[in-house]
Amino acid sequence: MNIEEVKETFEFMDDWEDKYRFIIDLGRKLPEFDQNDQTEENRVQGCTSKVWLVYSRDGDNIHFRGDSDAHIVKGLVAIILMIFSGKTPKEIISIDAKKILHELGLSKHLSPMRTNGLFAMVERIKAIGESFL
Repeated sequence: MNIEEVKETFEFMDDWEDKYRFIIDLGRKLPEFDQNDQTEENRVQGCTSKVWLVYSRDGDNIHFRGDSDAHIVKGLVAIILMIFSGKTPKEIISIDAKKILHELGLSKHLSPMRTNGLFAMVERIKAIGESFL
């Protein structure tokens, strides 16, 4: 699934409870995250829940993997990975994640702490992208 498909799915859902369940389901579909990668070095600071983020390069593209100890946050990680993973550093930096997350309605329906954590993930990914320029 990609971010456009998530947007389309959200358009068909009227109830935010259904959207939350969908987000949780996205988190369940993330690939297994190696527990050896659940280190403080890989932890995203600024998130209330524990969130880990690792990356690898494949040519010009950067691929991200992530995990969280909270179900809804793990789903948010999945959404962030859909937005950024597999892109070049220049593409990563140019993506307006705030706009995408606003289009999904997440900025209105998440607690301020979750929203801050979400943008902490975005900042971390953009910093990784910038480190390769």
